[in-house]
Amino acid sequence: MPDREPVSPPPRRRSERARTAVLGAAAELVEEVPYAKVTVEAIAARAGVGKQTIYRWWPSRGAVVFDALLARAGGAEAPLPDTGDLRADLSTFLGQAVTAMTAPHEDAFLRAVTVEILQDATVAAQYRERLMVPQRAAVRSRLESAQVAGEIRAGTDLDVLVECLLGPVVGRWVLGSGDLDTAYAHAVVGLVLDGAVR
Repeated sequence: MPDREPVSPPPRRRSERARTAVLGAAAELVEEVPYAKVTVEAIAARAGVGKQTIYRWWPSRGAVVFDALLARAGGAEAPLPDTGDLRADLSTFLGQAVTAMTAPHEDAFLRAVTVEILQDATVAAQYRERLMVPQRAAVRSRLESAQVAGEIRAGTDLDVLVECLLGPVVGRWVLGSGDLDTAYAHAVVGLVLDGAVR
């Protein structure tokens, strides 16, 4: 009986396999080498695909790296916990964010994306739409429920309150101007809520 010809996977499955390989290769390279060496050529070589395969899905290195970051994060921002204790819920959220941001592999990833945001308007727009806006919406939703419950003064600008919570953490991370840990995150929550809680 003649040997059967090997059956190739369907094109869609091959494409998804290649896409996953590209995102994985980008993530590995960001962690392993200086970001200047994370080129489209290097990503393609690590993933075992041609450059044209990458450019079929992404317009630039930065777009690949940003999608790799989102893939690792698991997609859209999850809702904040709502235990009925606003201070504890915000402290948990901000503390977990700080822990993730300062982990060595995540820090390298975030700094790579920050480089791209500053020099690529397309990546910056994707960052706002797919990461920053959902994250801020999740925080604002928790603040809205607290305001409805009477925990936050009526008339408080919740968008400004969101920035007051997130801004100090992001600023300290970008500038490296001091210790960034859960104690700092909890201190930020305390100071912000002291000015907003009834």
